[in-house]
Amino acid sequence: MASFLGIDVGTSGTKVILMAEDGRILCSRSSGYDVDMPRNGWAEQHPDIWWKGTLEAIQGVLADPSCDKNDIKALGLTGQMHGLVALDKAGTVIRPALLWCDQRTAKQCDEITETVGAERLIKLTSNPALTGFTSPKILWVRENEPENYKKFAAVMLPKDYIRYKLTGDNAGDVSDASGTGLLNVAGRAWSQEVLDKLDINKDWLGKLYESCEVTGTVSGEAAAATGLPKGLPVVAGAGDNAAAAIGTGVARDGSAFVTIGSSGVVFAHATSMTTDPKGRVHTFCSAVPGEWHIMGVILSAGMSLQWFRNNATGGATYAVLDAEAEKSPVGCNRLIFLPYLNGERTPHKDPDSRGVFFGLSSMHTRGDLARAVMEGVSYALKDSLDIINEMGVTVATMTACGGGGGSPFWRKMLADVFGVAVNTVQSQEGPALGAAILAGVGAGTYPSVPEACDILIKSGNDIKPDLAATRAYAGYHRLYKELYGALAGSYKKLAAL
Repeated sequence: MASFLGIDVGTSGTKVILMAEDGRILCSRSSGYDVDMPRNGWAEQHPDIWWKGTLEAIQGVLADPSCDKNDIKALGLTGQMHGLVALDKAGTVIRPALLWCDQRTAKQCDEITETVGAERLIKLTSNPALTGFTSPKILWVRENEPENYKKFAAVMLPKDYIRYKLTGDNAGDVSDASGTGLLNVAGRAWSQEVLDKLDINKDWLGKLYESCEVTGTVSGEAAAATGLPKGLPVVAGAGDNAAAAIGTGVARDGSAFVTIGSSGVVFAHATSMTTDPKGRVHTFCSAVPGEWHIMGVILSAGMSLQWFRNNATGGATYAVLDAEAEKSPVGCNRLIFLPYLNGERTPHKDPDSRGVFFGLSSMHTRGDLARAVMEGVSYALKDSLDIINEMGVTVATMTACGGGGGSPFWRKMLADVFGVAVNTVQSQEGPALGAAILAGVGAGTYPSVPEACDILIKSGNDIKPDLAATRAYAGYHRLYKELYGALAGSYKKLAAL
């Protein structure tokens, strides 16, 4: 039976899975690594550790008894978005990659906005300039490391560096490129106007493909290093969230997913292109050719509950916190939590905002506080869903994934807060599975990306919203939204102290 590799170049490690043609995960291997933080707010990794991790994980899969490498028909790539990988003319990495979570580029974001124009930038790229994006990172190197900048001959994203090591090609896909700040998202091509205004050389950027297209084949050198067959097709793949959408079956209008990992994401598929003129959510190219997705991102989702657990519970398990929170009523006895522990991205774009318990009294229990944290994260995610709905994109079904999505209690809360049925999928491989599915489409095994999802993705039972609870949550959500407006000026004053 044919099989396909999915390679996920993550922030904490690289995962490689082997998927059979019928969707079974034959084996999975991971190799971990660390993030370097040379200064407060900086985050870097040397791309060589991604390649080392990829080699270890691939070799682990190939050594598994379930793997017959002669059955492998293609591989697909996914991974962390936005990172800056810069190579010189010899193909050598110039400096460690600046990662998606690196926050050093606020000044460069302001420069981009002023140079291109705020409205024009959103019109061209469908997004404002954000510190996580790749374009301000390029400007930062130009302004702060001119000797390194002079060496630039190629710029690529993290997963595309692994493609380069596998095939020798500088290439990428439109979903991942959407997060650079350099792509005309509507036209699915590099924006020459933005490149000209920012004085960035288009020749540095890779050739763009749709996510299920073949970009090259495994070279002889890479075959010797990895053990993969020489000439194995390498499919474009997608950024991690776009690949996760495919791995959860979100590939048609009306479908969406919510992730509660360290950060939180609400992601909705859209056949038609639509942009939020205020830039509160992202419009990116989808892994489905010719289509798009809309995505809101909050910075402290599962991280908020982890912070509470680690610092205020004496190490209680998440199962215990779920049970205690479930005893607290909707609204947590009039207690609201703002989950802005590390600033916020959607919808406020405010790095100075911070977490708040509002309404705390002596009658509140640990269960009330735990539930307030979960409700606050759910309200923050609802902010994204509300904006998506404002844009004319209707969400009929929602799939929950990530660590928080594994909690039946939290899934029920999400269904009630959103007013939308929430389900799960049987496989938890996420982006790596999406990359393997895209490889299967690229190899011609499945007729299209949506049809591959129909065949391969198996959903669990829906949790339907309780309309009475939805109405009750709506009142608390309105007050939740008022609190940010009341505190926005105070956040700035606090940051200046």
